[in-house]
Amino acid sequence: MVRFALRRLLVLVVALFTVSVVTFLVPYASGGDPVRTILRSRVAGQALDPSAVEALRHDLGLDQPLILQYLDWLGRALHGDFGLSFTSRTPVDQLLGSALGVSFTLTAVALGAAFVAALPLGTLAALRPGKRADTAVTFLTQSFVAVPEYWLAPILVLVFSQHLGWLPSAGWRTPQYLVLPALTLALRPLAYFTQVTRAAMVDVLKAPYITAARARGLSQPQTLLRHALRNGLLPVMTLFSLWFAGLLGGSVVVEVIFAVPGMGQLVYRAVVNHDIPIIQAGILSIVALAVLVTTVTDVLYALINPAVRLHDGSV
Repeated sequence: MVRFALRRLLVLVVALFTVSVVTFLVPYASGGDPVRTILRSRVAGQALDPSAVEALRHDLGLDQPLILQYLDWLGRALHGDFGLSFTSRTPVDQLLGSALGVSFTLTAVALGAAFVAALPLGTLAALRPGKRADTAVTFLTQSFVAVPEYWLAPILVLVFSQHLGWLPSAGWRTPQYLVLPALTLALRPLAYFTQVTRAAMVDVLKAPYITAARARGLSQPQTLLRHALRNGLLPVMTLFSLWFAGLLGGSVVVEVIFAVPGMGQLVYRAVVNHDIPIIQAGILSIVALAVLVTTVTDVLYALINPAVRLHDGSV
């Protein structure tokens, strides 16, 4: 198990280094000039003074060779210092910390709700494969996949905020503001979690040890809780980590519609303003957390299922 964890740690370090290089270069691939973008926002359509352009470029360190810019950026990033925002001159780590906390909360609530709802739905469908319950659950959850978030979010606002007046339509102040964006994000992963749970439970329920457990006199609920769910949850755990990593920075549409000050909206505004420090810090943080979550999931998977370690060559 120790060797398995060390291998995953080595993969994590190599992946993060690769991501840091790609992340640093991504803003420069867009072809825009952040210096001119910043100055245009300040002078409101007036002609740019070439000396002012060069002075600001020097002040931001963008006149240095690219390799020196990267090494300087990497050294500061390892200490949590991503510099100042080009547009607001606010420390990026402050903006990042606040946005990450919001996105983490939103993602955790959305996926947690989807996970809790998917377990009974997937198990119910697996207990009656091909029957009415299975057909109903499959039809209901698969319909969620076909509903785009940019369409669902306004509908939820119209129904629950404008018509019924139960929930606020936008903002981020009290737990009530979390309900509609979390519901919007939860439906699509709920569909995938349910189908993966169903498929895993169908296979598990056919296993000999399940038959043996029932032969020993265990009831169906006891058999499900003690034996079936443990092995049936393994594929769902992997899928959960992938969705968590994706939603952490990929919920741009939902965050913009509901005015949620999370990572998606922060990076979106940075791209619009060509704010390189925020773009770099945002992408690096999102991908680093995604790789970290995946690595932790692999280790937990191996702890629950020793066959994973045997297949990997580590015992």
